[in-house]
Amino acid sequence: MIKRGIMLLCAILCAGAVEAQQVIIDKIVAVVGNSAIYYSDVVETADRLVQQRREMGYTSDRDPKNEALEQLMLQKLLYHQSQIDSVDVKRAEVAVPVENVIQNMISEAGSIGALEAQEHKAVYDIRETMIQQYVEMQSAEAMQRTIMDKVEITPGEVERFYKSQPKDSLPIVPEQYVYAHITKFPSSMDEAKRRVRERLLDMRERIISGKASFATLARMYSEDGSAVRGGELEPMPLDGFVKPFANALEKLKPDQISEVVETEFGFHIIQGIERLPNNTYRCRHILIRPYYTPSELAESDQLLDSLANLIRCDSITFEKAAMEHSDDPYSKQNGGLVSNHDILEAQQAYQASLTQTKFYKEYLMPADYNAIRRLKKGEISDAFQTMDLKNNQLSKIIKLIDVIPSHTATLDEDYLMIEEAALEHKKRAEYNKWLTGKIQSMYVRIEPEFREGEWEYEGWVK
Repeated sequence: MIKRGIMLLCAILCAGAVEAQQVIIDKIVAVVGNSAIYYSDVVETADRLVQQRREMGYTSDRDPKNEALEQLMLQKLLYHQSQIDSVDVKRAEVAVPVENVIQNMISEAGSIGALEAQEHKAVYDIRETMIQQYVEMQSAEAMQRTIMDKVEITPGEVERFYKSQPKDSLPIVPEQYVYAHITKFPSSMDEAKRRVRERLLDMRERIISGKASFATLARMYSEDGSAVRGGELEPMPLDGFVKPFANALEKLKPDQISEVVETEFGFHIIQGIERLPNNTYRCRHILIRPYYTPSELAESDQLLDSLANLIRCDSITFEKAAMEHSDDPYSKQNGGLVSNHDILEAQQAYQASLTQTKFYKEYLMPADYNAIRRLKKGEISDAFQTMDLKNNQLSKIIKLIDVIPSHTATLDEDYLMIEEAALEHKKRAEYNKWLTGKIQSMYVRIEPEFREGEWEYEGWVK
């Protein structure tokens, strides 16, 4: 609940009569740069910290209010620096998540009027307060990322970090799997795509003719997380969308609806909402993926089962079969050996050093792990249905190459894991060093009753 500003204290007894009075019980408890922190913010943040820790099953020895105040002061400091360095988040970028929270609050309260009575302010003021809170919070996070992302690490530093760690503190690496696969999309994919196009074209006609609203159809039929928001996506610049989607969106005027657009995720129709001043776009979409009949799916399974039998009879090697028959462009050139190449490409992380062929159970598709856990090294599974990373349905057979038992991390076997830990350690150290300097140089004033207490960073009390 938002409690900043003037709060009402009613029903005060005076001379035997009940008299309603307004009493200012909130106050500024700290100032960082040119930003004030109110007592109500400290209480709200402290309550949230306590609740989060209670849910996670642990407590802290620090006074929750003192800890909350330091968190808020850090946020104000980072927000102040983000404005100086021009890395702050704009209002338009938080408009959708804030509106989602506001609508949830209205729903929980029962009506706008009930929410306004509960918060003692108009819904417009609630929204404005929340937007400013989100802007400050996300700008602070962006500033922290900017500082830490500049930090790099050398192989020598990684080795020194590893050798400096007590042996009993080194991480235990869970069991890992190395495997190859051959994948096959249904041969009727073109027919399935045609069905999806016709379905979306019918929806588009219903929307344009006024027989249905875009948001309603998105809630009913769209196959991604935006369905609950009537298909509305987070505001983003064009380069935040995949290219075919971006090309269609750029041409749309507000409320205009695109033709059917095909992307790697499926098929879309898109409705433009508005183009914001910083070239960020708001839009809705309906996403539908190709779907198949049981007989169409069975056809792919039968083909791969026949291929698996040929491999088991040594009529063809798994590697050659993968190169000639697999629909996976990433693995087929490597004899079906599966790597994280597609994941890295999606993240635009093209460093060869990041490529791995070892997978934890948690990183496997459930159907893939269910097949792998039944195999011994060198064995080949029967065909089964699964999904790729973009949730496209396909058939697959798997060959288990190796199982790496759980073990204590070593430089030779687990360099990337140790490098990541070493880099995170260095980033934290550099960030703390930067933060300490900023605390010392920035104007900070804390009210006397909050100066005593345990601080994570030195220099707040001047």
